[in-house]
Amino acid sequence: MNEFGSIGAVLHAQYRATENRPAEAILSLVREAILVSFKDDMLERVSLSKASDVIEYLVVAMAQLPVEEVRVLFLDGKNRLISDEVVSRGTISEAPIYPREILKRSLVLDATALILAHNHPSGDPQPSEGDIDATRRLAAAGKELGLTVHDHIIVGREGWVSLRDWAAFQ
Repeated sequence: MNEFGSIGAVLHAQYRATENRPAEAILSLVREAILVSFKDDMLERVSLSKASDVIEYLVVAMAQLPVEEVRVLFLDGKNRLISDEVVSRGTISEAPIYPREILKRSLVLDATALILAHNHPSGDPQPSEGDIDATRRLAAAGKELGLTVHDHIIVGREGWVSLRDWAAFQ
């Protein structure tokens, strides 16, 4: 706690098991167990139409990560989770979003909708112009293929932003 500042930061730290720091390997396993538990709960739900369930999962999975990570929740026609996949990892300040690769994977999975998510390691979840542009490009391309982009959620230690809700107020 003294080294990282919070329990969340401790659980998301990148650990290497060493003889003099075996607790780090245990903490890494605890984090993975928490994520598996959340993911299993999501898979058991009838649908992901309840935004608070999705947000809760994404905050736990991503808010404390040290670099940006782009994740896609691929959904079927009833908004049931088909797959949750990390599609890109970047640096402390950016991660690439490749609409072509996301759409290609959506077609392979027979997804009809998706939720895009990424984190801001700075803690501030406010979207950048790049985030907004990438979301618009993905939604437009998806529409041509009959794929709905329900939302793009950005999470950080200071909270989260739904681009669907955010855009409605801009």
